[in-house]
Amino acid sequence: MNSFTLQTQRLGLRNWMESDIAPFAAMCADANVMRYFPELLSQQKAIEQIRGFQRHFAENGFTYFAVEELTSAEFLGFVGLKHQSFDSPYTPAIDIGWRLKKEAWGRGFATEAAKACLDFAFEDLQLDSVLSICPTINLASEAVMKRIGMEKAGTFQHPAIAADSPLNPCVAYLASTPRVTDGQAA
Repeated sequence: MNSFTLQTQRLGLRNWMESDIAPFAAMCADANVMRYFPELLSQQKAIEQIRGFQRHFAENGFTYFAVEELTSAEFLGFVGLKHQSFDSPYTPAIDIGWRLKKEAWGRGFATEAAKACLDFAFEDLQLDSVLSICPTINLASEAVMKRIGMEKAGTFQHPAIAADSPLNPCVAYLASTPRVTDGQAA
């Protein structure tokens, strides 16, 4: 039985396990899944990314969580929160991000899991705001940002992506929680 940090009606979000390596590496080698990223990931780079997610979880109690479907225990990808400190007008910040395998697209999984992560960010972690970014051409991710109630903050050139790449510029969305003082929203 897996220990989930977060659970929705259909999904469990948890820290990463060794059994996630093969499906994650396959997902990150899929050109359709990775079309809005600078490169496909080799199995070694996928493992390094998982190790980074595990370290982030150990240090912070959250990460880009491995996501599995509850009824089948099938690995679907990741959705979660992560510290970002690359040079931009919007960082440092806690970012919410997602990447799901192609077979999981169009079923509302990213939105469902991202809503749970935002609730966790504001209710449990007591964060003031959460950032999300994607290339401006990634309309599907931008649609998820809108569906979970984030607001467009602007666009910027991502320093880790070549300036002449079609993946630049990127769009930034923010979600923030209203402050409550003496029972009143501030």
